[in-house]
Amino acid sequence: MLKVVQEESESNAHVPAAVGGSLLDELVRDGARAMLAAALQAEVAAYVEAHADQVDEAGHRLVVRNGHHAAREVTTAAGAVPVRAPRVNDKRTDEVTGERKRFSSRILPAWSEHLLRHVARESECQ
Repeated sequence: MLKVVQEESESNAHVPAAVGGSLLDELVRDGARAMLAAALQAEVAAYVEAHADQVDEAGHRLVVRNGHHAAREVTTAAGAVPVRAPRVNDKRTDEVTGERKRFSSRILPAWSEHLLRHVARESECQ
């Protein structure tokens, strides 16, 4: 019978499944990374396209892609997955407050990175 989960032995007893684990675990993490990256790309493309008609006096778009944020790891059910979120340069301003508008991902909120660091620090202290 085919076993998906490896038996715990002396050689892998100390290795968490999210770090080492089986080939299947690695395939799941790669799949999660690819799906997350595709979802983030689609979310940013939709945001930029929704504001494509807004231009400045010179005719330049006010909302454009601007590379990627630094890579970070996001913890998922599949384990830690490295993510490079796309960056958006939104030059529009709020007419009431005068503050610049910002793109905020619904898939990967900005606070999640800080929350993950806080949780990691808490677990180290215990």
